[in-house]
Amino acid sequence: MAKGYRPSKDKSEVRNVNPQNAGDETIIDLGKVKAETESYFHKNQTMILSVLGGLVLLVGAFFAYKYLYKEPKQNEALEQMYQAELMFQKDSLDAALNNPGGGHAGFKEIAENYAGTPAGNLAKYYAGLCNLYLGNYKDAKDYFTGFNAEGEVMTILKNGGLGDASADLNELDAAVAFYEKASNSDNEFLTPVYLKNWLF
Repeated sequence: MAKGYRPSKDKSEVRNVNPQNAGDETIIDLGKVKAETESYFHKNQTMILSVLGGLVLLVGAFFAYKYLYKEPKQNEALEQMYQAELMFQKDSLDAALNNPGGGHAGFKEIAENYAGTPAGNLAKYYAGLCNLYLGNYKDAKDYFTGFNAEGEVMTILKNGGLGDASADLNELDAAVAFYEKASNSDNEFLTPVYLKNWLF
């Protein structure tokens, strides 16, 4: 060491040279962040707790709706629909639509009373078919329109039903458009049926 040399007392220089002090600096910064976070929480405690409480209520409401309301309604709708489906299979279309007997509801009532459930949605499709075969083409079209089709097959059947109802109402342009949608698929069983209707 040279004579007369004195080490610098500037701590910032030592901090830059010594990596251990850099770690100390990080700890101090984390402490500051913690203090600032606590301060922010104390200042905004009411707002933060209100937001968290609102989220808890929303999540609770969602699960309550799903498990205490929607699933029981779905099960009830399925029980009601059993008799209507039996009548539909027997070609008792008016009974299936309105009063299948045994204290069970028909497709029309199920579609109205169990809207928002998958069974209620399917009842709209069945009600559309019943009305179509009974000659109630306007009602059939309304039910098919309200039916929320999922998947390729049900989408084809919905558009085909809309095409049939439109054709019977003499709405030929609409019928052609629906048949075109129904035949615009690779389904080898259903596509040819609606393709034939579209072309002829």
